[in-house]
Amino acid sequence: MDTLSLPQARRIALAAQGFLDAPPGGAVDRRHLRRVLGRIGLLQMDSVNVLQRAHYLPLYSRLGPYPTDLLDRAAYRAPRDLFEYWGHEASLLPVALHPFLRWRMATDHSWGGVNRLARSQPDLVDWVRQEVIDNGPLTAAEVEADVPRRSDNWGWNWSDSKTALEWLFWRGEVLVSRRNGSFARVYDIPERVLPPAVLATATPSPVEAFRELVSRSAAALGVATEPELRDYFRLPVAGARAAVAELVESGELTPVAVDRWRGPAYLHRDAKLPRWVRAATLLSPFDPVVWKRDRTERLFGFTYRIEIYTPAAQRTFGYYVLPFLLDDRLVARVDLKADRAGSTLLVPAAWAEPTAPPHTAAALAAELHRLAGWLGLAQVAPPSRGDLADAVRAELAATPAEPLQAAVD
Repeated sequence: MDTLSLPQARRIALAAQGFLDAPPGGAVDRRHLRRVLGRIGLLQMDSVNVLQRAHYLPLYSRLGPYPTDLLDRAAYRAPRDLFEYWGHEASLLPVALHPFLRWRMATDHSWGGVNRLARSQPDLVDWVRQEVIDNGPLTAAEVEADVPRRSDNWGWNWSDSKTALEWLFWRGEVLVSRRNGSFARVYDIPERVLPPAVLATATPSPVEAFRELVSRSAAALGVATEPELRDYFRLPVAGARAAVAELVESGELTPVAVDRWRGPAYLHRDAKLPRWVRAATLLSPFDPVVWKRDRTERLFGFTYRIEIYTPAAQRTFGYYVLPFLLDDRLVARVDLKADRAGSTLLVPAAWAEPTAPPHTAAALAAELHRLAGWLGLAQVAPPSRGDLADAVRAELAATPAEPLQAAVD
């Protein structure tokens, strides 16, 4: 069995995630978006909007400033490249993956309460389904507004109708047509959301689906352990392990040892081992590079926990903290907030890792100016706390800001 050093594994992982690709020479277009999605496979979604919605940030990290409307069009306007479903949590996924996720649609929801309501109130589920068929696209609030209010009916309330929609969404009987201005899902039937060719595609067996999803996970990770391959699309243990074994037998995956990792890892046959990675960008807390925290620790020696649900007095680094990737290392972390009313990128704190190189503050300051420009913010407020705060403050004053037009859609 071949052995990879930790720096080699790190470079393989970053190359697989698209950080070896040359940045766009001009305007970012749909080809660039497809290139990134071809690398990472999906975009995790999250409702927190203190800086920018989570699904927009991985594209920024790999492409630089780009028009966010590009992603909106790909996800919510025909001809769609993406659709919303449960991939790695709630995600935007390539429409070609829809057939490979139908095994999940055929199972119970991962939340027990959704299953209980679907079984105890089938008439409610039928009514909600028909409401979307007849009147969609609809938000959950609009479905609720049309709920019959006779005293002799099921006694539904908002949470019941929303839960019924979640059941139908999990089962693939309704999908997301778009998001409204409040970021609420607007539901419709698959025939009015997905391309006809996708709907007409035969449903693979679960075994075929697991093999395809593990294959995509392995390509996106470059080198990974079996639990990491499984976690990418949240696959069942037995199905993922069988798929890994099949891919090893076919030669698509090769077992390797990685220095300081326990147990075997698997190297994808298309993985590249570059001599170096040149990067200087902030990563979303929901970026595939960091979303599996134990992998982040093993690859980068970087302990990372998001603290948005931690009481303020107990937070170590801040509310919404982003890791800073410099070349092939995570060298710093910054707490960030977009003050849109004041057109300012707030940086409450900046912290350096013990191995951060001397030019970390300068590179981070340049990145903060670039990020502010992409977000349409006129200025960056210097950090007030953290062991990197003074150095970043000095560099921000000396580094020119990115022009605001970088953020225009």
